Amino acid sequence: MEYKAFGQTGMQVSAIGFGCWEMGGGYGSIEETEVIEAIHRALDLGINCFDTAEAYGMGKSEELLARALGNRRKDVIVVSKFGINYDNDRLKKRDSRRSMAHAAIDRRLKALNTDYVDVYLVHWPDRTTPFDETMEALEEIVQQGKARYVGLSNFTRDEIQTCMATRRVDVLQYACNLFDRRMAKWIFPYAQENGIGVMTYGSLAYGMLAGAFTEETTFEDDDWRHRGGSNMSLKLFLPGIFQRNVQAVNKLKEIAEGLGKKLPHLALNWVISNPAVSVSLVGARRASEVEDNMGAIGWQLTDDVKAEIDRVFAEYEIDTAPNKWTEPIN
Repeated sequence: MEYKAFGQTGMQVSAIGFGCWEMGGGYGSIEETEVIEAIHRALDLGINCFDTAEAYGMGKSEELLARALGNRRKDVIVVSKFGINYDNDRLKKRDSRRSMAHAAIDRRLKALNTDYVDVYLVHWPDRTTPFDETMEALEEIVQQGKARYVGLSNFTRDEIQTCMATRRVDVLQYACNLFDRRMAKWIFPYAQENGIGVMTYGSLAYGMLAGAFTEETTFEDDDWRHRGGSNMSLKLFLPGIFQRNVQAVNKLKEIAEGLGKKLPHLALNWVISNPAVSVSLVGARRASEVEDNMGAIGWQLTDDVKAEIDRVFAEYEIDTAPNKWTEPIN
C-alpha cells in the first residue's frame, strides 16, 4: 500500500480508502457477510481509511462497519459525516446547526461503537445556518475529544474560505473521476495552498469506470442510478448519455489493456496521481474487489497516456469540467 500525508493532521492515510456508501443501501442489495469479509481483506492489505456517514442508511453503514472492524478500530482512520436531518426515517433537509452537530456526533459514536471519530465532516453545506455556528460547534466537538479533526464535503470554494475564517478546515471531500474533473479545477489548488487533506469519492464514476456495463445495462429500482444520476454525478446514467459514456469507456479499456492493466486500475491511478489527493475512496462488496483495486498502485501514468485518455473524452464530446458550479450541486 502507498501512504500519503493527510493534509496537516499528522496522519498518514492509505492512497486507497474504503467507501461505505453502498453498505447503507441505495446501490441495490448487498450481502453483509461478504461486505464484512471485504473490510477484513482491506485491513490486511493496508487500507487504513474507512469513510461512512449518517445519511448512508441512517446509521446502517456505520453499524456494519463497526461490526467488521471490531477490535481493529484503533488501527484505522474512521471518517463520518453529518448534516442531513430526518422526517419519519426519510432524509429531509440539510441541517448543520450547533445542536444538530452535537446530537449527530453522539449518534455517530454509538453507531460506530467508538469513543471518537478521526475526522468529522459536514456532508453538504446548510446555507440556512451561519457557517461560523457550524464551525464553532465542530471545534467544541474536537475539544470534547469526540473527533480528532474536522472538515467539509461538497462546499464551494467561497464557502470553504468563509468557514476557514472561524476554524481551520482539516479535510475536504469531493467527487472526482475521469468523467468529473470539476473539483480538480475549482477546489484542489486551494486545498494544496492551505495544506488541507483531500478525500475523493466516486473515483470509478459510480461503477461506470469499473468497465462492467454494456449499453443495455439497467439498474434496480432502489438503485439511485436507475433515475439517471444527479448533478453530483453529472447525470452520467441518463438515457442516451449513458450509452455514449459506455462507448467511451470501451475505448478507455483499450488504453488500459495496452498498459497491461484493467480499466479500474487506470481510472483509480489517474485520481491518486493528483498531488492534491490524499486518499481515493472506493466501495467494495466482496474481498475480490478489494484485491483487484490494488492494481491501481505501484505505477504511474505518463503524460502521453493522460493525453490519450483526454482524446477519448474529446472524441465523444464529454465535458468533464463544466465552467459553472451547478446549484444545488447534489
